[in-house]
Amino acid sequence: MVLIILGVAALTVQGIQYSTKKESVAIDPVEATAKTTQYMPLPPIVGGLILAGGVVLVVAGSGRA
Repeated sequence: MVLIILGVAALTVQGIQYSTKKESVAIDPVEATAKTTQYMPLPPIVGGLILAGGVVLVVAGSGRA
């Protein structure tokens, strides 16, 4: 069930946004940092594969019962 939820989420979001901090200037009493936001696209095929894997596992698990 978790894989199905993750697959649907991956198909709807289609990317992950994250931010990083980088020290740009460091003079003894003063430090300056820069915060950059980056976006990592998530191909729809990845979401589809996760979703399909979840469905296969649920179907295989229900066949044993």
